[in-house]
Amino acid sequence: MRLGARRDAGGIVAHTHGADSEVGRLRTVLLHRPGAELRRISPHTRGRVLFDRLPWVDRAQQEHDTMSQLLRDHGVEVLYLTELLQEVLEYADARAAAIASVLASPRLGDSLRGVVRRHLDGLESELLAQALIAGLTPAELRGGRGLVYELLGRHDFVVDPLPNLVFTRDSSAWIGDQVAVASLAAPARDREAALLAVLYRHHPRFAGTSMLYGPYLEPLAGADIVLLAPGVLAAGVSEQTSPAGVERLARQVFAAGLAHTVLAVPISANAVHLDAMHLDAMHLDTVCTVVDTGVVVMYPALAYTLTAHTITWRDAELRVSRPQPFLPAAAQAIGVDRLTVIGTGLDPLTAPRGQWDDGGNALSLGRGLAVCDERNRETNDRLAAAGVQVVTVPASELGSGRGGPRCLCCVIARDPATQPAPVLDTPPPDVLAGRGLPPMPRPVPAVSDPRGLPVGGGPQLVKTQLAVRSADGGRGFRG
Repeated sequence: MRLGARRDAGGIVAHTHGADSEVGRLRTVLLHRPGAELRRISPHTRGRVLFDRLPWVDRAQQEHDTMSQLLRDHGVEVLYLTELLQEVLEYADARAAAIASVLASPRLGDSLRGVVRRHLDGLESELLAQALIAGLTPAELRGGRGLVYELLGRHDFVVDPLPNLVFTRDSSAWIGDQVAVASLAAPARDREAALLAVLYRHHPRFAGTSMLYGPYLEPLAGADIVLLAPGVLAAGVSEQTSPAGVERLARQVFAAGLAHTVLAVPISANAVHLDAMHLDAMHLDTVCTVVDTGVVVMYPALAYTLTAHTITWRDAELRVSRPQPFLPAAAQAIGVDRLTVIGTGLDPLTAPRGQWDDGGNALSLGRGLAVCDERNRETNDRLAAAGVQVVTVPASELGSGRGGPRCLCCVIARDPATQPAPVLDTPPPDVLAGRGLPPMPRPVPAVSDPRGLPVGGGPQLVKTQLAVRSADGGRGFRG
């Protein structure tokens, strides 16, 4: 069943696709298993990837398979982007749109563009999907000609691979029952979003889905969108998301009745704090992750320095407030006295020595239950001490891409967030430990798997019954 008749801004009745928060029970995710597109990146072309170094692809695949199986073990349906793309390319309209996204590149030139068109038109759906994702080399192109082709170097591609596609959250984000397909500022990534648009427009799985946003508009990254609560979303203004992109998104969600408040959060304004830590916070979700209603994980130095402009719709126009501290502005928009902040534990000493700076990039499986990178030991300890159940996954190679489990998962569906925010001042001892979640592991749904091979070295589950308390040894990170 699709979303029911909309009652209040942000109100959701029931759904097959969509999410009104970051903490409703996770039901469906879209993943991309890393593959040939990463193998084809060499030291000469490593500038194309978000990873700090070229990853060991075999290990990255093992880590990705472990995370995928963990999600299934917790009752989450896992969809693979490659499988969906192969299926949708059987439809003529989808096939034409996917090929057009390649031919739109101005670097091809007319002579080479015609050759590429004929080559891609002649591929079966599986091979076409492979070319769209892994790219096309001059040696693989039959009958290449023209000046552009003749001047291609031996490390060049006719069609560039998409090595960053593994971060599916960057390319799209669901808000209510509609999807915002990103418009990624980096020219090398615009085709990622174009492929997602093809899936959402043409695959039967998403029939009837409305798109709030799309490629080639003002820059907007899916990872800069955080659903703070039903009807309230925050959008980071970053290197990948422009103020104009946030403004258009706000108009769209207000027009669709999916939100009553949008918080525009400038991240670049806090560059001085990031530089002091040798960090590069690319998106809002790397510095602020929601793990329960009214409970967020944040890098301490930014918790009290982030600001926000509150955007609302009144008298048929956008109203934008002056900058306010982010935490009080978010609490006011959500309708709670204050937010509880669990600090990542990073400081100028520990950050450069191994605690990964995206410790807050957790993926919530439900209220008080989160998937985290196993290397973020201090952040994970703080989450556990605050009463959050932490499920860890290995990510030595995937994590080198400066993103955690949340960045690797595009959430397609969550249960509505119907429970009220917890009382934050004097919580009972089990306020976060006892959420009534079903026993784990949960039933595994019948889903397709590109390999069907379980991976050893399963995830570790850390449980605690401690009360929600300050994650800073009693000093407290409270807004």
